[in-house]
Amino acid sequence: MEFTKAGSRPSKRAPASHFTGAVWQDVLAEQPAPARARLFRVAFEPGARTNWHHHPYGQTLHVTQGAGLFGLRGGPVRRILPGDTIWIPPGEEHWHGAGPETGMVHLALQEAQDGMTATWLEPVSDEDYALPPEG
Repeated sequence: MEFTKAGSRPSKRAPASHFTGAVWQDVLAEQPAPARARLFRVAFEPGARTNWHHHPYGQTLHVTQGAGLFGLRGGPVRRILPGDTIWIPPGEEHWHGAGPETGMVHLALQEAQDGMTATWLEPVSDEDYALPPEG
């Protein structure tokens, strides 16, 4: 058993190579193999977002605060709000982040394959980010 005390793991600034804007990550669960599940709390400042990316085993997002945006490659941009949960299947290219004027916090659950939870692609363009959201 492993018990992690609240506040014992520092928040980390998400790498600029995978995100646009200020994003903070808190590791909530990340155990050694053979466990594969990884759980993060991710806080996006207004305008911040991930790059395009996909996950080997998919990803579940659960929004806890603020108002954000979610986009699929070739699909619409959707507005996401607290209480919304999104399942993204394996290999589906997507992005997520805060709204232009609002911060957003979500929990992100994914599984690692050979230690990697995501394949990171190019940044989301300002034009794609600015598309009017549906829903």
